[in-house]
Amino acid sequence: MIWNETKECMSRDEIETMQSARLVKVVNRVYHNVPYYRNKMQQLGLEPGDIHGLEDLHKLPFTTYEDLRDTYPFGLAAVPKSEVVRLHASSGTTGKPKIAVYTRRDIDIWAECVARCMTMIGITREDVIQVAYGYGLFTGGLGAHYGAEEMGALVIPMSTGNTQKLITMMIDCEATAIACTPSYLLHVAETLKAKNLLDKVKLKYAICGAEPWTDSMRKQMEDTLGIKAYDIYGLTEICGPGVATDCQYHKGLHIWEDHFLPEIIDPVTMEQTPNESGELVITTLTKEGMPLIRYRTKDLTSIDKTKCECGRTMARIQRFKGRTDDMLIIKGVNVFPSQVEEAVLNVPGVTAHYMMLVDRIDNEDSLEVQVEVENTDILNDANLKQDTYNKVRKEIRRTIGLHADITLLEPKALEHSQGKTKHVTDNRKLYQ
Repeated sequence: MIWNETKECMSRDEIETMQSARLVKVVNRVYHNVPYYRNKMQQLGLEPGDIHGLEDLHKLPFTTYEDLRDTYPFGLAAVPKSEVVRLHASSGTTGKPKIAVYTRRDIDIWAECVARCMTMIGITREDVIQVAYGYGLFTGGLGAHYGAEEMGALVIPMSTGNTQKLITMMIDCEATAIACTPSYLLHVAETLKAKNLLDKVKLKYAICGAEPWTDSMRKQMEDTLGIKAYDIYGLTEICGPGVATDCQYHKGLHIWEDHFLPEIIDPVTMEQTPNESGELVITTLTKEGMPLIRYRTKDLTSIDKTKCECGRTMARIQRFKGRTDDMLIIKGVNVFPSQVEEAVLNVPGVTAHYMMLVDRIDNEDSLEVQVEVENTDILNDANLKQDTYNKVRKEIRRTIGLHADITLLEPKALEHSQGKTKHVTDNRKLYQ
């Protein structure tokens, strides 16, 4: 038993009663402390007294990525700067970043949420955790770090940038868990395999996030490293990693509903669609520094509120199908990079490293998928190369419904990022 298990197993009525009470409080908080929200509500003819609980959630205005940019840097803060102890920002490289501010209590709640995630997957105070997310303005490093310390584990604050040193520390310090992006863990696994060091590693768990990944990639990493890999979800705007994670059954990510109120909307009509797939929208229920009302995450998923096999009753976010801003429309077909990854990983002899090149030739969309092979023998044998080419092409056609030109590349021909990996180059934007 840990400090939060009673909350994790509350009945749906208990969860929703608590959420209703906290929703009323946070609406009052932003109305009286954030002029931007007050103006939005007044434009809709709303006052705090109009919100009595979850049944009135649909009346409230949405918060968007653009709202955060428009109010940069502190326009959505609900406390004076004297009460702010931390600032984080998005990892975007263009324009002004999305900023989030935290009070001391916000940091404590964030650490508890990450600790819950780590405890759920089996990590204990006896484990040694390498945190290989970036530290600094990005939430990944410090978020995982504080969560691991909260549960009493030994933390190795590796950050990113030196894979050889990470491997040395992993082996010498007998790390049993690692927190990093899935693409970086794949790179670490390949490096260990190439150096014949897999038998020296004591890893048991990986907690991966910050970018989408598939069950096929999970299986590849688990088989290579002999570990159990888990998905952790979060957003800079909401708090960072720790909003949700999956349990040992991998049937959705348990979201901590005592702190985060999820709903699903149709991204076109913006109407609630609780029993269907759509865009995930989150309201923060306990955040003091920068509470957000109905924040549109752009992540496409659905929500399951039935009791999980693990016994927890808090809602589960189903595996993300993509993002509204990541979706590509190619020849009139909606395509997500995660679909291509799933297709590629179903083909033996190729790796999970791929690049989608989208172009427009003679006013018609074209798609090329570049994929790395596991070893150069495939490229040197004409029959084996053709067979692999055909399998990749057929699998992509089956998955996305489109023909793609396939280019097989040598191992490590594509960039192997230590952070978020870029998988798409859309040259059509050049013609717009």
